[in-house]
Amino acid sequence: MHLTIFTTGGTIDKVYFDAKSDYEVGEPLIGEILQDAKVTFDFDVITLFQKDSLDLTDADRFVIVESVRECEDQRIVITHGTDTMVETARAIEEAETGKVVVLVGALNPARFRSSDAIFNIGFAMAAVQTLDAGVYIAMNGHLFAPDRVRKNRAANQFEEV
Repeated sequence: MHLTIFTTGGTIDKVYFDAKSDYEVGEPLIGEILQDAKVTFDFDVITLFQKDSLDLTDADRFVIVESVRECEDQRIVITHGTDTMVETARAIEEAETGKVVVLVGALNPARFRSSDAIFNIGFAMAAVQTLDAGVYIAMNGHLFAPDRVRKNRAANQFEEV
């Protein structure tokens, strides 16, 4: 099996520089995480953006949708910031690509020891290999449909609505 992974930035790839929370979105870590996990499937990592999701525009979402549409693989994972992940998932869903697309992110950077990133990535990789065509969000150990999820900022988690 071969997967394509599109990276767009977000907390999963953030690098913090000081205690004042000054940061930038760094190089994607997902390829390194999967190599460290010794996965046995082939994958390509394609960086579309290195942005906080709050900085993603409708034009950026169009690029993401078109990248999914044009991708030869039928199974795609997208790393994405959590603040606008739902909006991007809905845009992909509206495109009706007929592919399995799983969006995944993290509430803490992958570079942090206590990050949820590695678990979320592993969960997304299992999901993308087993699900039927559709668009899904893999967060907090759950799979969500784009039209039935929200990020609860107060609880710092995703929840079904």
